[in-house]
Amino acid sequence: MKISIIGAGNVGAAVAHLLALKSLANQIVLVDVKEGVAEGKALDILQCSPLENFATDVLGVTNNFEATNKSDIVVITSGMPRKPGMSRDDLIATNAGIVKSVTNNVVKYSPDAIIIVVANPLDVMTYCAHVTSQVSRNKVFGMAGVLDMARFRTFIAQELHCKASDVDALLIGGHGDTMVPLPRYTTVAGIPITELITAEKLETLVQRTVFGGGEIVKLMGTSAYYAPASSTVEMIDTIVKDSNRILSVCVKLEGEYGIDDCYLSVPVILGKEGIKKVLELQLSSDEMNLLQQSREKVKTVMNVFNSLK
Repeated sequence: MKISIIGAGNVGAAVAHLLALKSLANQIVLVDVKEGVAEGKALDILQCSPLENFATDVLGVTNNFEATNKSDIVVITSGMPRKPGMSRDDLIATNAGIVKSVTNNVVKYSPDAIIIVVANPLDVMTYCAHVTSQVSRNKVFGMAGVLDMARFRTFIAQELHCKASDVDALLIGGHGDTMVPLPRYTTVAGIPITELITAEKLETLVQRTVFGGGEIVKLMGTSAYYAPASSTVEMIDTIVKDSNRILSVCVKLEGEYGIDDCYLSVPVILGKEGIKKVLELQLSSDEMNLLQQSREKVKTVMNVFNSLK
């Protein structure tokens, strides 16, 4: 198993480190445009091997996509990080050009690879990578829902003083302030969340989740990276092990939920072929209205991308 990570910044390096620790690949290739950064971080991770007992080969290269040849999975993290006061939409012009160039190189050297997009704004960058690659939607999708759910589960666990892994939650829609929470699909050790937390408190936790990325940007001046990296590796683990787990990922909808040609996070079955099946839930009228609002917001951002072309 060969996994390449494009972008050796905070997220990319954290993904590489976790992949090595979990021995999910025989070789990891880190690529970055800044001279020496990928090489240095790869060497640093490699020097963990005698301490963490992994045998993964970790290679860092500067702007050399040939080194990614025949990758099984490629993670695209490259792009400008969000700065304080900057909306996700502000990133489109710069990051679309980067993601398009990267995707062309990925497809050139690894035409059969599964591509996981982590670059922001996530929904439209997934759109950019998919239309650029011209491959099936089951092989190009974005990491968003897993991260959003991890944040929601964490906040619920803090409120209830319980173990976060005992919390199961589901959020769909766009990544950001138009995500759609589904409390009736949220449980703690099998107990419906509505029996444990008041509607008012639950709404507070939902809103904190919606603006979870912005909260971290405000605190430290740059985007989150530990939780996004763990979320990405969760997806990779499922693909590598062909676990057929149900995870929420950003994917092009083709009629599901009555929505066509829009990139939103929905639950899917994930395995070695990538997305094996997009799951269509029976939403209430209120939930469907919220999802349609999310769709409209994402389509607006997609139209900004289209105008750039």
